[in-house]
Amino acid sequence: MDAVQIVKSSSPSHEGIRIVRGAIRLFAVFVVFLGTLFIWFMMPTNTYKQIWRPQIRRKANSSTFLGSAGANLLVYTFPILFIAVLGCIYLHLGNQLNDRKMESGSNDRKKKRFAVWKQPILVKGPLGIVSGIELALFAMFVALLIWSFSMYLQSSFAKISAAKHPDEHIWKPKLESAALMLGLVGNICLAVLFFPVARGSSVLALFGLTSEGSIKYHIWLGHLGMTLFTAHGLCYIIYWAATNQISQMIRWDKIGVSNLAGELSLLPGLIMWATTIPRIRRQMFELFFYTHYLYILFVIFFILHVGITYTCIMLPGFYLFLVDRFLRFLQSQTRVRLVSARVLPGETIELNLAKTPGLKYNPTSVMFINVPSISKMQWHPFTITSNSSLEPEMISTVVKSEGSWTKKLCQMVSSPFPTDQIEVAVEGPYGPASTQFLRHDTLVMVSGGSGITPFISIIRELLLLSTSFKCKVPNVILICAFKNSLDLTMLDLILPMFSTSIDMSNLNLQIQAYVTRETEPKTDGLKPVRSIWFKPNATDAPVSPILGTNNWLWLALIITSSFIMFLILIGIITRYYIYPIDHNSNKIFSYSIRAVLNMLVTCVAIASTASGAVLWNKKKKKNAMENKQIQSMEGPSPMGTPQSLFYNAGRELESLPQQSLAQATSVHYGGRPDLKKLIFECNGSSIGVLASGPKTLRHEVATICSSGLAENLHFESISFSW
Repeated sequence: MDAVQIVKSSSPSHEGIRIVRGAIRLFAVFVVFLGTLFIWFMMPTNTYKQIWRPQIRRKANSSTFLGSAGANLLVYTFPILFIAVLGCIYLHLGNQLNDRKMESGSNDRKKKRFAVWKQPILVKGPLGIVSGIELALFAMFVALLIWSFSMYLQSSFAKISAAKHPDEHIWKPKLESAALMLGLVGNICLAVLFFPVARGSSVLALFGLTSEGSIKYHIWLGHLGMTLFTAHGLCYIIYWAATNQISQMIRWDKIGVSNLAGELSLLPGLIMWATTIPRIRRQMFELFFYTHYLYILFVIFFILHVGITYTCIMLPGFYLFLVDRFLRFLQSQTRVRLVSARVLPGETIELNLAKTPGLKYNPTSVMFINVPSISKMQWHPFTITSNSSLEPEMISTVVKSEGSWTKKLCQMVSSPFPTDQIEVAVEGPYGPASTQFLRHDTLVMVSGGSGITPFISIIRELLLLSTSFKCKVPNVILICAFKNSLDLTMLDLILPMFSTSIDMSNLNLQIQAYVTRETEPKTDGLKPVRSIWFKPNATDAPVSPILGTNNWLWLALIITSSFIMFLILIGIITRYYIYPIDHNSNKIFSYSIRAVLNMLVTCVAIASTASGAVLWNKKKKKNAMENKQIQSMEGPSPMGTPQSLFYNAGRELESLPQQSLAQATSVHYGGRPDLKKLIFECNGSSIGVLASGPKTLRHEVATICSSGLAENLHFESISFSW
């Protein structure tokens, strides 16, 4: 019996929930979202500017409560927030269905045809690994930018009369017009720039995306946006210099666009942009990390530059980012309980943190970790290796000593006299809303170094499904490359440290491990695998969902209630403070003061509603069971210190799972794996090929899958790149 049959027989209401989810997704994507895109497409046309916009403004801007921002709030802000709320409901219903088991039946013809679009088209180049659908969407977005710029220019140049300007000077008003249009087109990039970096976004999850997988879109949009904004600023400076109006650079008008605010916005943008140069980002990551906090100044001065009415166009993405960012801030204030650490010989440690049983997450999820004793500001993402069902009271991640921060943490934990307590804060976990690994006949997972960590979570998930749910799971081939034999001990992490109910007989697992820099095993100076247990602190708490088990419903409530509060507060301010002065003329009341009031109201609305939701859920979580759970973890587990599978060959392994894992593993020394041969030798009508690790390895695997020599290969890159 496969997983789909189990789900269908569990409850007759599942089919109804699936229909509701399908209707929500259809309405959100094909009605609201496409309607919004159509508005963006029509924005630069005369039809929109001369017919549609005046009619909308005539009705919306006549309100004494919302004033001149009413039309833009209605057209640009409300639809996207509505999609976000619908996405929350869609994901909540998905949790009721437990989608990760339903995906096993998704191996139908339609999904196979759609999978062709997910195959990598571009592998090497400035965009990285890009699938067919990503390339198509990127091309359409660039086409939208070109269309908007050309239509804006055509309309603007038509108004520039040659009679009013001598032939030798007509380029000056055209340059000014082009400068303005570059800014308008740049705002399109800014409108979607913040969606990929909202880690708990319901919009991304609605489209089947994750924040860590969408970072590259943020990078693309950042480069496009900064190119357009820089050209926008330079063109204006050249125009002012050519027309002897260089004093315009320091002009801050009470009414209208403030030039100085625009320059103060562009400056931090340029600093952030400069630190994204790959060499600077890799070699001076802390500089890159800290300068990105300048986005606060960038956004503030951008709003002061263009005014709140025009800001409503880019507001939805930034609004959802603010909600997500404040929730992350609230979660980060809690110190979580670090239970133990497993120290491996290859400068690698496994951190085990307490968690509430209600915290659920899918394989390949990540969480961000902060250790205040190392740095109070730095947060680093790590893949979660544990399984939320297999290990209901523990969440684990692997840290390999590679950068300065990870080296300090590994030294702190693995020193001969480790500290009794280490303060740790956590944000997350964040991950895919559902998994699709079960739709394949065979899974080929290719990793390099610490890139094996997401595959550990996948293998544990398959162990759970094959053991507890008796699901039919795909055959698994793990191809992992390590620099030296000490790193082989990372394979020990495939077996959970705290679970004894594992049956590997139902999982067809083959591990091909390659040690590239050694021709034979080296055990000189080898330290045994050991476990370190930390004392609990009275203020420690288990890792738990910041908004409780019904987190998507709470997020929908926060988005809805905060936006309603924003409308009420800004409506009161407009009606009883701004309107008596301005009377909706938009020519008397200061743009800057109006913008500051809107920013303050937005922050108050989000902070108050999110804080209320978190406090309500925190009150419910404080019960005797959780307190008992934390207190029960004061001492070491009777399981003791685990032994390594690879440096205890002379000893008979007592654990049946350890025996099975050792028998499934083949170790090769002195060479790299022949990936093309290994992948093409796999059998099955649908083979999922997952790559994780260095960029060169992922590119090599993507090239093999996109070569067209085999139609049954479905590639997916698993990486988290800043």
